[in-house]
Amino acid sequence: MRTSIATVSLSGSLTEKLTAASRAGFDGVEIFENDLLASPLTPEEVRARCADLGLTVDLYQPMRDMEAVPGEVFAANLRRARHKFELMGRLGADTVLVCSSVHPLAVDDDALAAEQLRELAALAEEFGMRVAYEALAWGRHVSTYDHAWNIVEAADHPALGTCLDSFHILSRGSDPKGIEDIPGEKIFFLQLADAPLLAMDVLQWSRHYRCFPGQGGFDVADLVRSVLRTGYAGPLSLEVFNDVYRQAEAGATAVDAHRSLLLLQETVGVTTPPEPVVPTGVAFAELLTPDAEPVAALLGALGFARTARHRSKPVDLWEQGEARLLVNTGPAGRRDGTGLAAIGLESPDPVGAALRAEALLAPVLPRRRAAQDAPLDAVAAPDGTELFFCATDRPELPNWRADFEDVPHETGAGAGAGGGGVRRIDHLALAQPWHQFDEAALFHRSVLGLHAQESVDVADPYGLMRSRAVTNADGSVRIALSVGAAPTDDTVHAQHIALATDDVVTAVRRFREAGGRVLPIPANYYDDLAARFEFADGELETYRELGILYDRDTYGEFRHCYTRTVGRVFFELVQRDGGYRGYGAQNAPVRLAAQHAVTGG
Repeated sequence: MRTSIATVSLSGSLTEKLTAASRAGFDGVEIFENDLLASPLTPEEVRARCADLGLTVDLYQPMRDMEAVPGEVFAANLRRARHKFELMGRLGADTVLVCSSVHPLAVDDDALAAEQLRELAALAEEFGMRVAYEALAWGRHVSTYDHAWNIVEAADHPALGTCLDSFHILSRGSDPKGIEDIPGEKIFFLQLADAPLLAMDVLQWSRHYRCFPGQGGFDVADLVRSVLRTGYAGPLSLEVFNDVYRQAEAGATAVDAHRSLLLLQETVGVTTPPEPVVPTGVAFAELLTPDAEPVAALLGALGFARTARHRSKPVDLWEQGEARLLVNTGPAGRRDGTGLAAIGLESPDPVGAALRAEALLAPVLPRRRAAQDAPLDAVAAPDGTELFFCATDRPELPNWRADFEDVPHETGAGAGAGGGGVRRIDHLALAQPWHQFDEAALFHRSVLGLHAQESVDVADPYGLMRSRAVTNADGSVRIALSVGAAPTDDTVHAQHIALATDDVVTAVRRFREAGGRVLPIPANYYDDLAARFEFADGELETYRELGILYDRDTYGEFRHCYTRTVGRVFFELVQRDGGYRGYGAQNAPVRLAAQHAVTGG
């Protein structure tokens, strides 16, 4: 289906918005009146610009407070409409959006509303235009889509139809099933938006918290299925009012927006892009650093051993159990400092995973590789982290491990000595740019096929941090996405790697004995633990001594401990028992406060 986006959904000037929409792959745009009024371009120049970009002008909007008003007000409305229809002709738009009236003089009279809309449609027809009547969720007398359709049906004019808006319909709890009773040719336009489920005034909800389909709590797909059953043949168009999008860079927002429509079309069965290839594990995590020495010291204390070096790049492989970490001292590390640069994801079909990513607007990144290097494909997550699609130790597929030559090594402090060694990477935590939190969740769900869990708000000493985990079915891939209260504080809101162990107490003791430093946890935290849980004799005292935090859910227990930060990365040692499913969110405020204290925040 054709796709469109309202210019109000993007930031910047009208020219910037049009360019971003075109580059993201949209077919058309809705021109929001305020964007045109603020533009130095004439309507003819905007029309030409759209044509150059391959965009159609699918809708001009909005025309407000037109119907069910006193005669003198309606006469002024017709005068205004005549000017707008002339402007639309210059702009190249043939459909105008008319919102249900909120005028203080509007009356609750459907017959009058139908009569005045019929007269408006007749005027529009003289200019070759159409009128799409939409029920605002906060309309003075018309606030539901079925009420708006009844008025359109009563008006009975070929140039008058209805516009359906998913936010206005779903925010009121209306049943979209009734849409199927509307003839498809009388649905002149379909506007789509999702939103988090909030208990607040619907106007404020609409103006500030809409998001793209798949990023909120509405069943937008079910509504679209009902619309398509009518035979509707117009575009799927996004009209999203959101404070974050209004400030974020338009190009990235437009890509996120178009990706949401691609996923929506797949969900409702309109398109069949390549199937998601869900990763089955974490092959490696790659650290980029200007100075390998402190990183090597930290990894050694954690029990890792340097086992191999890339044959053509300054990259070392460190291993313990099934956990593999790459330490890259290439030139980029000198620019950005120590950080988590890439994640290798075990994939049952790396080529298929790359094809899926391409189809969902995540192109494979260009890479320089030697002739003998394994042909690994990588895409960029919204935060810039590179995601590689890998196959490790599978003879039928290229193996990234073959690019590394073994080196003599000594076993690290915590490895190979019974319990307490690191077994694998439990999860990775990626701090997101402030404006890309929802985009990141949609990206990982649509491109990688991961399941997005509920968003969690965590108290930070300087505000609020949001976190949302994405996982595969068995938990062998867990990525925690977060956006912090202080996004410029790279130390506190750094990325981190959680390492799974079967005995966190032993692991932490060995780490400290090897010179590692853990994050100090306040005594008040342990006093609270004593009040909340019962522990075996001496157990709580051990946690207090070692800086270990504790949590419990209905499935099991969680014990974890954090290292000090190196650059923008820190590590977490975790022990999951009995099927614990969380990430210790209960303890996050304590961890954040401790990190602020250590860094002088």
